[in-house]
Amino acid sequence: MLAAQRQEVILERIRRDGGVRVTDLVESLLVSDMTVRRDLDALESRGTVRKVHGGAVAVEAARTAEPGFEAKSARQEHEKQAIARATAELVEPHSAIGLSAGTTTAAVAEHLVDIPGLTVVTNSLHVAEVFHRSDRSDRTVALTGGFRTPSDALVGPMALTAVRGLNLDLLVLGVHGVQEHAGFTTPNLMEAETNRALVEASSTIVVTADHSKWGTVGISTIAPLGRANFLVSDSGLPTEARETLAEHIGHLVIADLPGENS
Repeated sequence: MLAAQRQEVILERIRRDGGVRVTDLVESLLVSDMTVRRDLDALESRGTVRKVHGGAVAVEAARTAEPGFEAKSARQEHEKQAIARATAELVEPHSAIGLSAGTTTAAVAEHLVDIPGLTVVTNSLHVAEVFHRSDRSDRTVALTGGFRTPSDALVGPMALTAVRGLNLDLLVLGVHGVQEHAGFTTPNLMEAETNRALVEASSTIVVTADHSKWGTVGISTIAPLGRANFLVSDSGLPTEARETLAEHIGHLVIADLPGENS
């Protein structure tokens, strides 16, 4: 098992159980005490666990903590690009689509610029900018108004008014967290409200969420897991998460990273 794979196994166990002992990891992973401690050092440096005497415990992010767009852009870059490519394959030419705000949906927009005849509704300044740069004459882009959040989403009464009454073929929905009971969540109450309106306006829901979103819970639920027709994630998604999601979601799509062929 590669170090990165072993660390994902350790992280998933810590998220599931709240903590883990070094001795238990040595026994179950069949590696040395020093190897486990190096793995815990690496996970702690990423801010995902906190080392304690004899092991490590989970780091709980505040449910209202909302990193800015630039900060989120630097996370899981390769995974987001793989997810974006796979998501773009689900979008039909000459359809009316919605794209919520987020770094992954902005990546999806880059892969949609060559699809002809799209009508795009978005509350994301970054998504709108991607389509504006491509300047296709056969495409219509509607940017909702509203108040700007740290993730550069436009929210509030103006955004809701712009979305309500629309009938979209498909929505690409970016989320902060994915969890079995909480569903798809966000740390921003007003963004959740706008996203719920986009969900209600759309026939098909495609959720984009890299593996790090699993187990994270924001303060506000956008929709339950069963509302998604597709969830597109990456190969780092743990087996337990895949099994849980497969029970609730119509289609679970695992995007291959460069060099993978699953």
